Amino acid sequence: MEILSFDTLFSTQRYLINELESNKLHAPIAVIAREQTDGVGSRSNEWQGVKGNFFASFALPCDLLPFDLPLASASIYFAQIMQELLQNINENVWLKWPNDLYLEGSKIGGVITQKIDQILVCGIGINISSAPEPYTNLGVEIDTYFLLEKYINELEKFPKWKEVFSKVKLEFEKNREYFVHINDSKKSLLKAVLCDDGSLILDGEKVFSLR
Repeated sequence: MEILSFDTLFSTQRYLINELESNKLHAPIAVIAREQTDGVGSRSNEWQGVKGNFFASFALPCDLLPFDLPLASASIYFAQIMQELLQNINENVWLKWPNDLYLEGSKIGGVITQKIDQILVCGIGINISSAPEPYTNLGVEIDTYFLLEKYINELEKFPKWKEVFSKVKLEFEKNREYFVHINDSKKSLLKAVLCDDGSLILDGEKVFSLR
């Protein structure tokens, strides 16, 4: 997969989507920036873009993805692959459903996906060297381009959803004391049931990742 590198972008994900929609870029393609001035976080929040942190997005044709991957859970799939890679840096990195990366009790990053026709666009932000309150960071020095290359190498093995989900299930037990936001409501994960397609049963309702 080709990687385009920039010193500064307003948002790697919005840049990539704009370029795909105008046919200036074509999937598969990845974009990384050393600094991001107007990044997008979960629930349309801003994801601050300090230099030294990781800001990258990539686009994949849907027909390249594993046949058993539920597209509604694609962000879980992409996040789990990154979580496993980050565990080589710090073994205490874990995945909070559906697609947030945590170090012990604090968030260090996350994954958001968006489907554009038959292309899936994924944005990943990770606090490597610094983080605003109440978040935390990995506290290491690492070349972010090198990290993206390693991630793409793992991603392009395209492990089956069943294989990735077996690791998600193990991670999910660390979620119990936390909450998720569903339709602007805060829901406890204490009694949540994780289904094989990556969705949750919460208060009798089946819920998929919404971002």
